Order: sequence, then structure tokens, then C-alpha cells
Amino acid sequence: MTSTITSDTDRVALARTIGETLRTEVAERDRTGEISVAAFDLLRSSGLSAALVPVEFGGGGAGHAEMGAVLRELGAHDPSTAVAFAMHSHLVAAQVWRHKHGIDASGVFAKVVGGAILVSTGASDWVDSNGMAVPVDGGYRVSARKAPASGCEVGDVLVTSVRLAGEQVLHCAIPISADGVRIEKTWDTLGLRASGSHTVVLEDVFVPDAAVSLIRPAGAWPAVLNVVMGAALPLILAAYLGIADAAVDLTAHLLRGRADDHTLQTAGEMLNAHTTADDLVTAMFTDSADLTFPNTDAYAARALSRKTVAAEALITTVSLAIETTGGAGYSRTCDLERLYRDILGAQFHPLPRPKQTRFTGRVLLGHDPIG
Repeated sequence: MTSTITSDTDRVALARTIGETLRTEVAERDRTGEISVAAFDLLRSSGLSAALVPVEFGGGGAGHAEMGAVLRELGAHDPSTAVAFAMHSHLVAAQVWRHKHGIDASGVFAKVVGGAILVSTGASDWVDSNGMAVPVDGGYRVSARKAPASGCEVGDVLVTSVRLAGEQVLHCAIPISADGVRIEKTWDTLGLRASGSHTVVLEDVFVPDAAVSLIRPAGAWPAVLNVVMGAALPLILAAYLGIADAAVDLTAHLLRGRADDHTLQTAGEMLNAHTTADDLVTAMFTDSADLTFPNTDAYAARALSRKTVAAEALITTVSLAIETTGGAGYSRTCDLERLYRDILGAQFHPLPRPKQTRFTGRVLLGHDPIG
């Protein structure tokens, strides 16, 4: 399908080349659940992992929507890699937002330009976080279990948060190579099986004061999450949109020339759902204004609303692709079966519908988002 997301042809073409290289392994990695180390080596060496970093810091200077187009292309070929890469990309995007609003992000940019892959635990941490941080001379001793942590096996820096003294949350960055950090292979799921979203275990890990980016009250909505929602959700949904693109294209290929009424009708319904998702993701990037959006609860609420509706449209698209193709799409010999399992992951990113509608309703009626 032709993308409506503004894109740089060279980077999208590069993503397509990488995706086509990886595609031959996707079915096998779906069976084994093993992340592709080679994929992330390619993303580093190609410059795509640092594409969002501004040129003046040694990066590629890609725009927010341009990165969305890259993730969409990757998602059409290798969903697990695309979704895991979106986790890294959204952390970089949040730093670009900070830079554009006059906040120093040079330290993170230097790590990413140097080849670091960032690993997020934000979905499970959310507002309250978990674990325990104890103050010591020069920093903190941190213990926690963080899951899911997509891409942790190929990652270099864990971007996480930990409870401090019960009433506060400490945000920090921890090298995955640090003493006391280990990975437990707990990711055994229906879909996105090769995203490497295992559990990172922190056992009495020393975190120096310089690695702490924020200490905030626990239980209260922090403004930093408005930025995270605005930076992250369009990129994450773009990766899933690529999965839906692949499902639509495969359905059209399998049924080319069919003219029976029920096939035409369900194919049309599939395209309606796909168009809805495409338009919503495009609107998310338009609203982002290339990561210059305002840090407001209202902005986060709108992004979350679009995420819910887009995720439902994406899942409907691939479900209808299977319905349209009939038994062929239900068989594990057809990629549609895997694409359906993978697309279901879209619903689990913040926030699931019940939490999202409560959040959005509270903001609309003048309340604190989580109250």
C-alpha cells in the first residue's frame, strides 16, 4: 500500500531493503521466539537507529513522520523487529522533543550516535513504577524486575523508573552491561514472538546521581508522560500499520480477480478499516508538528484516543483479511495467520481502551488525568 505519511524516499527504501533481507527468517523466528541480532546490527550500521538525532549532534536529522514511514516499512516485512525498534525510536523522539524545547539532550544523542540501542520499560512502569531505590553515597542502589522490555537482548541502555522511599519515583538510565543486570527469557506469547520483550532483572545495581533524569511524586500524573505519549504512540502505531499493509497486500494478491459478492464486500470492509487506521496514524504525525507539540494533558488525551481507535481498526483490518481469504488465511502456511497474531499486540500499548476512555473523559471534564 502507498504510505500517506510524509517520508524521505532514501530512508524508506533503505528500510525496505533491510526488511526484505530479514523477511526470509521471520517465520522461523516466530517459531523459535528468538530476536534477530542481525536486524539490529543492520539498523545501527545503516544509520537508521540514529536517524532521529539532529544533524548537529551527528545524527540523520529525520523528522518524526519520516521515522514513522521507516517503521511502517519495516513492519510490513518483520513485525517483531519493527515493534522492538519502535521502542528505541520513541525514546530518541522524546529526547528530540526536549531538544526542540530548549532542554539539553546531548548526552542521550551521543550514546545513540555511538550505536546504543535504548530499551524502554515505560509501559509496565507507567505512573507508579515498581522496585526499590535506596540512596547511597553518589547515587542509588536499585533492585527491580522490568517487563516487558522489548529488544533488551540487543539493547545497550535501559531507560526505566523505580520507586524511591515508597512515595517517589526515580527515572534513570542503566547500562544493560552493568553489574547486577541480567535478562530472564520470559517472553513466550501469541504474537510478536521475536521482539525479545523479556524481563530485565536489576539486583542491587548502582545508579550514579548523573544517571538520574527525574525524581517525581508517585501516584500523580507527571507532565513528562504527556511528552512520551505524543512522541511514542505515532511511531508505535506506524509499525503496526505496516503489519496491516502487509495483510491487505497479501489478501489482494491471493484473491486477485475474484468477483463473488461476499468476497468483494468483506474486501471492501477490510479496506475501510485499513483506511481508518492509516488516516488516524497520519493525523497523529500531523498533530505532532514534528515533535513541537505542547506538553499538555489535552494533547496526551487526544493521542491516546487516536491510539485506541487506530489499534481497533488495525486489528479489524487483519481479521477481515483472514475472513476475506477464508480457510487459506486461517492456515499457518499463510502469513496472514502470523500477521493476525502480531497485530493483536497493538491493543496492549498504553493505554488499553477502558483506561484510555477514563483518562480522556477525566481530562475533558477538567479533572486530573488519573485521579
